[in-house]
Amino acid sequence: MYTEKVMDHFANPRNVGEIADADGIGEVGNAKCGDIMKMYIKVKDDVITDVKFKTYGCGSAIATSSIATEMIKGHTIKEALELSNKAVVEALGGLPAHKIHCSVLAEQSIKAAIADYYTRQGIDPEPIVGKIPECEGGHCHI
Repeated sequence: MYTEKVMDHFANPRNVGEIADADGIGEVGNAKCGDIMKMYIKVKDDVITDVKFKTYGCGSAIATSSIATEMIKGHTIKEALELSNKAVVEALGGLPAHKIHCSVLAEQSIKAAIADYYTRQGIDPEPIVGKIPECEGGHCHI
């Protein structure tokens, strides 16, 4: 049911924790399943130099948070904004259909942290971050 990579990121999550002096913090949740993700980023010269997360949720939520942090760390803000939930699912080797919403939360939390970063910089995040994807009725698609 779950790939070896999903199980690895669930059992051995990377980049867990908080960044006390974070440049941006994004928190999102899914009321239907109860998953909550909080993403912290440090940015220097437009590059995400550090990223940490705290996730309250199922194994898929933890795994998607973990791999998403690995996928943006050391990359530019622009590259991080291009990360999609589909790319997260592919990097994990797949997720069961009823767990796709976890990958959407990972994308949402990154974009929310970047939006917070831009707001703190006095930049309107809407044109840069764009629309943060949402799930309707608890159903998400890639």
